[in-house]
Amino acid sequence: MVTAMPRSKGMVVGFWIATALFCLQIGFTAYAQLRLPQVAEAFTHLGFPAYFRVENSWAKFAGIAVLLAPLPPRLKEWAYAAFAIDLGSALIAHVAVGDGPQAWSWAAGCAVLGALSYLFWRRLQPTSAIAQAGGIITA
Repeated sequence: MVTAMPRSKGMVVGFWIATALFCLQIGFTAYAQLRLPQVAEAFTHLGFPAYFRVENSWAKFAGIAVLLAPLPPRLKEWAYAAFAIDLGSALIAHVAVGDGPQAWSWAAGCAVLGALSYLFWRRLQPTSAIAQAGGIITA
């Protein structure tokens, strides 16, 4: 049996605000990686090859589409996981080469918005009776 948590209007509005801001930031980042020479130079500075920058940009656009489209929850979980890995890797890469907050703050801000979007999304998902009972199945 699948039951839904009460969907408060504030929860739905919070989800869409966090998700829209997150997708806008990630979308701008993907665009910048493809079009702005200074961003391409930043990727080189971090030690990444040019093909990775392009691949990463298109993966971000695909992830945005998955988050915004009415697709199965498992796909959305994978998109959120991929964004978490991408943003975590960006933070690690900047810190590893000695960059300061001016370089890694964008990734950190995106990560916060992504986490908020994910947390709101999880709260809005239906839960099974088994999960609500703590995973205990009785006969």
